[in-house]
Amino acid sequence: MVTSKTNQWSWRRSVVTVGFCTLAVVLLVRAVQLQVVQSEFYQEQGANRHLRTVEIPAHRGDVFDRNGDPLAISTPIDSFFGVPSDLAKEPQKLQEAAQLLDIDANRLQARVNRAVSQKRGFMYVKRHVLPDVVARVKALKLKGLDVQREYRRYYPSSAAASQIVGFTNIDDQGQEGLEMAYDTWLSGDAGARRLVQDRTGREIAGMDVLAPAVAGKSLALSIDSKLQYFADKALREAIDTHDAESGSVVVLDVQTGEVMGMVNYPSYNPNNISDRVGGQQRNRAVTDVFEPGSTMKPFTIAAALESGDFKPESIVHTSPGRYQIGKYEISDFKDYGWLDLKGIVTKSSNVGISKIAGQLEPEQMWSVFDTFGFGHPTGSEFPGEVAGYFNHSTLWHRSEQASLSFGYSLSVTALQLVRAYAALANEGIMPAVSFIKDESDEAGKRVIDRYIAADIKIMLESAVTNGSGKLAKVPGYTVAGKTGTAHRSQSGGYAEDRYASLFAGFAPVDNPRLAAVVVVHDPKAGEHFGGAVAAPVFAEVMSHALRLMGVEPDDVDGERAQVHMKAPGERS
Repeated sequence: MVTSKTNQWSWRRSVVTVGFCTLAVVLLVRAVQLQVVQSEFYQEQGANRHLRTVEIPAHRGDVFDRNGDPLAISTPIDSFFGVPSDLAKEPQKLQEAAQLLDIDANRLQARVNRAVSQKRGFMYVKRHVLPDVVARVKALKLKGLDVQREYRRYYPSSAAASQIVGFTNIDDQGQEGLEMAYDTWLSGDAGARRLVQDRTGREIAGMDVLAPAVAGKSLALSIDSKLQYFADKALREAIDTHDAESGSVVVLDVQTGEVMGMVNYPSYNPNNISDRVGGQQRNRAVTDVFEPGSTMKPFTIAAALESGDFKPESIVHTSPGRYQIGKYEISDFKDYGWLDLKGIVTKSSNVGISKIAGQLEPEQMWSVFDTFGFGHPTGSEFPGEVAGYFNHSTLWHRSEQASLSFGYSLSVTALQLVRAYAALANEGIMPAVSFIKDESDEAGKRVIDRYIAADIKIMLESAVTNGSGKLAKVPGYTVAGKTGTAHRSQSGGYAEDRYASLFAGFAPVDNPRLAAVVVVHDPKAGEHFGGAVAAPVFAEVMSHALRLMGVEPDDVDGERAQVHMKAPGERS
């Protein structure tokens, strides 16, 4: 009996011993499996839960005007992100967070559920959140929700420079204007760092910086933010006064080709995302074309003088104020009789200028217009710039050559037109256009003889002092320029009651510094002539521009400061 019990206990001990040994072997095998065979897998899984590599955002380069005043700056701001699987575990807190963040709770929950089903480990909850809201959301202690530092773009000049500077999207990538054109220059390179998180996703220790962020480079534009403000104000007032549809103003340095100012209406506030809609975003001064009307007459005169068949004192018979070409009749405001070339520009005679054009070889006239840049982009490299429309002379018929002479049958942009006037002001040398301060040391291109440019300058001054451009006068300065009024084209012809009102000119006359073009589309409140609608805007803008540039007045007493026996550059 004792032997039987002893055998029984011995058997049980053996079973227990074998069991423990088996368990030890299993544990040992499992340990080897975890620690050796699958160690990399589990280390990776642990790192995925506690170690994260996060981006260090790069500060986007600031944009300044020519005087160092900010036009676009980036400010730090927080964004909320989360781990979808953790966010889904606390639906009540998620709903409270949605309310604080002013987003639809049901839509947020649906986004979280979708991210969970897709097994995503990261999702943005809301980006660019104000600091006081960030503090309140953090106080909820929602598991899996954390903040990330980013940058938000801010535009101090608001609408005044919006269509030049443009804007960025929420990822700080340029979408319009010079923000897009110089995106690579401004963007910089994002960095990266590792961090350790606890089980709730909160950062508990910073680790290595894998790559430092490299800030973008700043950009100094040629424009003057103060001039932008004055030009924007003057254009808006004109649009309101004349109940117009749209308009543009461009101011150009005649020697360097720098764009000193450029505004459009309508425009938008780039700081307001909801305002970035429709046609308000586009820079009409480089993307929209129009027929320039009588502002083209100086270039027909340039072609006439270059041909050698005309001199400034050449006279043309314009009576009886009408001129028939085929089935088309060209008419003047009244019968001006005999006019010399200056008289044709001063009186803005369509009959006189079309008779001159009729005596020119089409190829020669086309060549001068082409050299002045009509039908070609200005080379400013502004996004969306167009070339306009200008047929080759081989496609002209007689009436088209006549209509081209006074600004129909071609289309131009405001930037093209102001560059051409800058060439007249700059002794026949057309500068390279730039939106960047001191960017180009490229010499301008001669497009017309300096003596011809000087003759035309005298004619354009007369158009202001004695012609339709009287309202373009700037107190204390001499001004040269030309008005233009063109019917707007429409399907099947031209609208009788829709106009483009223009003024193009430069100042001071003897030593021009700035050229400017004003175009106002569809003025409907009474006046529609360029001399009444656009010329006063030119005077207002040019007055501020000359003052801001420190240009000395040359006509202090209302008369020319000096009386010249002959015009500057006149032939001996």
